[in-house]
Amino acid sequence: MLDGVRGVLYRELKVFSKRARRQLLAATVSPALFLVAFGWGFGRGVTMEGVPYLAFLIPGLIAMSSLNQSYGIAQELNISRFYFHVFDEFLIAPVSPAGIVLGETLYGMFRGLLSAALILLLALPFGVVPAPSPLLLAALLAHTFIFAALGVAMAMLVQDHAGQAAVTNFVVTPMVFLGGTFFTLERLPPPLRFLVELLPLSHSVRVIRDAFLGRGSDPAHLAALLVFAAAFFALALWAVRRVEA
Repeated sequence: MLDGVRGVLYRELKVFSKRARRQLLAATVSPALFLVAFGWGFGRGVTMEGVPYLAFLIPGLIAMSSLNQSYGIAQELNISRFYFHVFDEFLIAPVSPAGIVLGETLYGMFRGLLSAALILLLALPFGVVPAPSPLLLAALLAHTFIFAALGVAMAMLVQDHAGQAAVTNFVVTPMVFLGGTFFTLERLPPPLRFLVELLPLSHSVRVIRDAFLGRGSDPAHLAALLVFAAAFFALALWAVRRVEA
């Protein structure tokens, strides 16, 4: 299986290398605008959860950007399926479904971790430096794994670009804005807060922010990330086998 994983990952990284400059620029512009608008514009003199708003915001931006980049492989997979039939070649090659899912998920993790590193660099001129903590890396690995696996699953389950856009508009975008990226969940009405806390981003944002600020994190959030990671990987594996059949 490892040879298949390496083959899938190598192919995706080769394609990425040919458009890396454009993708890195796209991954940088939106977080930079949020930093300027919400950090310098709105955030001056504002605190959230007892810390300056900019220090509160940056971990949320890391989670948001890495989610978008990790989950964004769904669109690339759709294009390769519907127009270039590259995915069909994976299916007929001696690569197991688990190898395909793991290779694509690792590629999504690479994109997500790269975007997180870019935001950490962008934060330096703003004077915000993360606390040294292995929990931050572990949280980012789990976070990007979750949404890359979800991206693989959705790419296999939707039938066209309209279906992919519907998932993004009705699931991913609301999760980004309500999952604790820009404000603490304690400000939401209790019924809505209960629903939002069922979403994976709410847990990953909390762990990433706690690690970034050097605070202890509730083990329940870490356990939730592991459950979501296993569930979405299983869903992606089932979806690939369904397409293969």
